[in-house]
Amino acid sequence: METDCNPMELPNNTGFEGDSDYRDFEGTDVKDMRLEAEAVVNDVLFAVSNMFVSKTLPCAEDVAYINVETRERNRYCLELTEAGLRVVAYDFDQTDDRLQTPYHETVYSLLDSLSPAYREVFGNALLQRLEALKKDSQS
Repeated sequence: METDCNPMELPNNTGFEGDSDYRDFEGTDVKDMRLEAEAVVNDVLFAVSNMFVSKTLPCAEDVAYINVETRERNRYCLELTEAGLRVVAYDFDQTDDRLQTPYHETVYSLLDSLSPAYREVFGNALLQRLEALKKDSQS
């Protein structure tokens, strides 16, 4: 789940140059959780119905929120921190302080616990990739 990224190594076309939220990170080794959250979304979007970083809840260097709708049509708001990911609400762009859910080290573990359909789609994608590798090695 962890991605180390030095903002000075980012390509010039990141689109963040004019965004005041990112100017404070220039030239530092601070990990921005919004970038981490975008990477999480891009990694598993194919296996859920909908997933995106919240634009309503505040993102900071130490926390970001991700909305996810599983293939079973269940909605969750996830909190991403250095501790991992956890469900903080059962709807988009919400947090419920009374909700005490465990942290998961990876998005795969969290979605595996929430969605049997995710588990099936992810497993099938993995199987297809392994079969393709096997076919490539036999040629």
